[in-house]
Amino acid sequence: MTLNPSTDDPRWLLEPIRRLHEQIRAAVVDACERSAVESLAEIEREEEGDTIYAVDRVSEELIVEFFEREVAHLAPVVLVAEGLPHGGQVVLPHGALEADAVWRVVVDPIDGTRGLMYQKRSGWILTGVAPNRGAETSLADIELAVQTEIPLVKQHLSDVAWAIKGEGAHAERFNRLTGESTPIKLRPSQSPSIAHGYAQVARFFPGAREELAAIDEEVVLGALGPVQPGKAHCFEDQYTSSGGQLYELASGHDRFTADLRPLMEESLKSRGRALGICCHPYDLCTELIAREAGVVVKDVDGLPLRAPLAVEPDVAWVGYANEAVRAQIEPLLRAALERRGLLGRGEAADA
Repeated sequence: MTLNPSTDDPRWLLEPIRRLHEQIRAAVVDACERSAVESLAEIEREEEGDTIYAVDRVSEELIVEFFEREVAHLAPVVLVAEGLPHGGQVVLPHGALEADAVWRVVVDPIDGTRGLMYQKRSGWILTGVAPNRGAETSLADIELAVQTEIPLVKQHLSDVAWAIKGEGAHAERFNRLTGESTPIKLRPSQSPSIAHGYAQVARFFPGAREELAAIDEEVVLGALGPVQPGKAHCFEDQYTSSGGQLYELASGHDRFTADLRPLMEESLKSRGRALGICCHPYDLCTELIAREAGVVVKDVDGLPLRAPLAVEPDVAWVGYANEAVRAQIEPLLRAALERRGLLGRGEAADA
């Protein structure tokens, strides 16, 4: 196969992906401005990995058409996204073989749908690009990542961040009133402790919140000791967007976040309960940006994330603002998980 000389380098995809994100951001904000909350919150359909709402459809319709028109005629790609047929992936251009694809591109067109459709908090457009290694392609292979904030209707500023593997993280702040963008610096917290900062174990949904909260309490009390009267040890932020959580770490707002939901499956099953929704690889396809900014992102066993770039796997992950926070928290987290027989399940969850 003869390729354009630049198409075997992930840099060539940065500009078209940013344009796609701009189109999705504009379309979703416009839909939010024109539509009532109730219509955006209507369930469009149920997928294996998630519930698809009407607001999701606005961005889904742009993706395949864009990659077909702007990218695939230069280099075939495997596009991976929730809502696509054939197990959540499609090879472009249509008719090409998966083995011919140069890149595997994973997209979450709206991460944080619920918060956005009720106009509570920004959502994010997430895209990760990895050399295509077929079904073996994993989060660890991603070489380019882009994430774009979808702001609330009442919000005029929107952040965009991107990273190329080994070249650091970059970010801009877009003013949708003026159309201007200003460079900003991503800088994770340099504090060596979670004391007086934001630190949390994610427990968004009913089912396993009691056990997840107990792990959270054990880790925080182990790190900071007993709570003092009239004082706050630390704070928490249950941001229902994995991309948003990673951005909070990268931008210095949060110091520790752990999403352990996949580890709860056996405990819930023993009580006759289902696990429910978990984090998937498309939710974490921009973790490269956080790492390039200096955030430490690992699985629960302290290893790099290696979940395959597919829509089905459930993924547990942990993020620390820096190595000092990791040294403070990781032994306590591992001890809490070990006491509950949960260590060693992270690899299975990511497989």
